[in-house]
Amino acid sequence: MHSTAQRILVTGGGGFLGKAIVKELVARGDEVTSFSRGVYPELDGWQVRQIQGDIADPGAVLAACEGMDAVYHVAARAGVWGAYQSFYRANVIGTENVIAGCRKNGVPRLVYTSSPSVVFDGTDMKNVDESVPYPESFHAPYPATKAQAEQKVRAAADDGLGVIILRPHLIWGPGDTHLLPGIVSRAKRLRRIGTGCNLVDTIYVDNAAHAHVLAGDRLKEDASLSGNVYFISQDDPIPLWEMVDHFLEAAGLPPVKGKVSAPVAYGAGAILEILYRVFPLKGEPAMTRFAARELATDHWFDISRARKDLGYQPLVSIEEGLSRTKAWLGKTGLMAMKQHPVR
Repeated sequence: MHSTAQRILVTGGGGFLGKAIVKELVARGDEVTSFSRGVYPELDGWQVRQIQGDIADPGAVLAACEGMDAVYHVAARAGVWGAYQSFYRANVIGTENVIAGCRKNGVPRLVYTSSPSVVFDGTDMKNVDESVPYPESFHAPYPATKAQAEQKVRAAADDGLGVIILRPHLIWGPGDTHLLPGIVSRAKRLRRIGTGCNLVDTIYVDNAAHAHVLAGDRLKEDASLSGNVYFISQDDPIPLWEMVDHFLEAAGLPPVKGKVSAPVAYGAGAILEILYRVFPLKGEPAMTRFAARELATDHWFDISRARKDLGYQPLVSIEEGLSRTKAWLGKTGLMAMKQHPVR
């Protein structure tokens, strides 16, 4: 139970999930500092101290961690395409810097935002729990570097740093800067990959933020939880393409029409990746091998460990989340996406 104000650093505090975590922490009275690449007026309005810096800069991260009671490391480079080194720099080096900052400043607790993609091997994942191993290889820099970073955080727990690792899956909701913009910007080109019946877990952004805050509190109460990994989700698997259609409907767009088989999509992704590397072409391919596998397979998770250890349960249902998202899209979201489209 939260009783006294804490000094908390949130890396990526100006981002989609980071901002939701900051909002919940501020609302309950914590003294929050955000470390991000930019400065955000909304955070100023919440009386959040903002530090502008690069997560790959060890000196900047070390200074940001000074005097903190806990760090929520949310900052990362996400996406299905890009130079490996840029992902490595943000995700691996950045995480190494956060761990070092915690150690050198005596910060007792670190909550790290990982991803279920670190254990995705390209096949169906149905109701899997945290015991599933890392795959032998990855088809994209994002899961590869996030897996390396997660393992470094787990090693830090073995060395005595208080750590909890969370794996939220497909975060969405008002303020989304990645998933929803990507779907809306590609609406006319979208095709269902595979059977269209594959089930996936998602998580509404406020539920993901709440899980992070719970993790920090429980780690403070029970040090034996350090090193644990937790899947978190809506705990309500839904056909992926049905969820995509819900997002499109919320944006006032028609549902996806047309299908492409999973093997054809995978083959197209492989060819496009070669073309984009050889020439190289601007932007990102319309399909990649990683995206083809993600869009055609089941991936939903057993979150009983998070329910038991953290007391987590989704507070906002998919239906209520979609209602809130539709209201946001109708008010400001679509305009923001047009001004800053995902390419």
